[in-house]
Amino acid sequence: MVKELLRKLSNAHGVSGSEGSVYAVIKKELKGHVDEIREDTMGNLIAVKKGSRFKVMLAAHMDEIGLMVKFVDEKGFLRFVALGGWYGPTLYNQRVVLHSTKGPVYGVIGGKPPHMMDDEERKRGVKIDDMFIDVGATNRQEVEVLGVDVGTPVTVDREFAELGNGRVTGKAFDNRAGVAMLIKTLKETDSPLTIFGVFTVQEEVGLKGARTSAYALDPDCAIATDVTIPGDHPGIEMKDAPVEMGKGPVITIVDSSGRGLIANRNVVKWLKEAADNNSIPVQLEVGSGGTTDATAIHLTKGGIPSTTVSIPSRYIHSPVEVLDIRDIEAGVRLLVAALKQKPVL
Repeated sequence: MVKELLRKLSNAHGVSGSEGSVYAVIKKELKGHVDEIREDTMGNLIAVKKGSRFKVMLAAHMDEIGLMVKFVDEKGFLRFVALGGWYGPTLYNQRVVLHSTKGPVYGVIGGKPPHMMDDEERKRGVKIDDMFIDVGATNRQEVEVLGVDVGTPVTVDREFAELGNGRVTGKAFDNRAGVAMLIKTLKETDSPLTIFGVFTVQEEVGLKGARTSAYALDPDCAIATDVTIPGDHPGIEMKDAPVEMGKGPVITIVDSSGRGLIANRNVVKWLKEAADNNSIPVQLEVGSGGTTDATAIHLTKGGIPSTTVSIPSRYIHSPVEVLDIRDIEAGVRLLVAALKQKPVL
């Protein structure tokens, strides 16, 4: 089931550059379903289903936004940097997991109590630079005994939960939703093409794994699987993000107002025709917000025809992201249907 797969992936921890526990889940899931699975120098996990000379790259980034310890003071409080795009107030007073050399260590993110803030501080909110992690230590030596030091990766301590109407919430749906979609596609596709399922690293800090893997694999076309922002809840309008949860996966035409990806029209047509021919609900997106691995892939070497298939996900880059499981299921059907034949490029 997609839901249980997403649960395992969301509950796994893997900040940029430390994606190992996510890697382990993926490798276990794909055992016996692909012809080859390997890790490259960068840390990308590459699963291969062999077919014709036409090569399709499907990419989903494994990493989640997180933190990293940068300093431990004499009283045992830890300062940190953000890895990826955090909105500061989201982190304030969260419980976290520090992935130490001796195993998980739990802590909380502290800061100045609101009772002690003046009016200006309350308006501004707590900045990340003013926050710290409290692991219960009373000095630096006690932190060292826990196996925590400069460079220890940190993730938010939050677990997957079910909401109503087939909707679920958890951390790191950006991009464990895309990872789940790619795993299920690799399991279910019987494509005549050669498929590279690439689970990339370090997307949240610069699309790095996608860039190096695309260069090495040199596919004929590529699809990134990721998430996108819907405009279906208070605080945002449909005119600014005209896609909705529960209405199917989203095919990107343009993201980041064209500063990121301008998708290859033939790849978009290939996916749209697969959806139409198989009665699969899809949405089209011209976005002004963020971008995906497809941006790096489509600029590799002489250019690789690319687009993105995304899952509408509310509250991304927070510990309480929300999506509709049926959108992932429809995304799998879309990719499986499209991969039955190669696109006309």
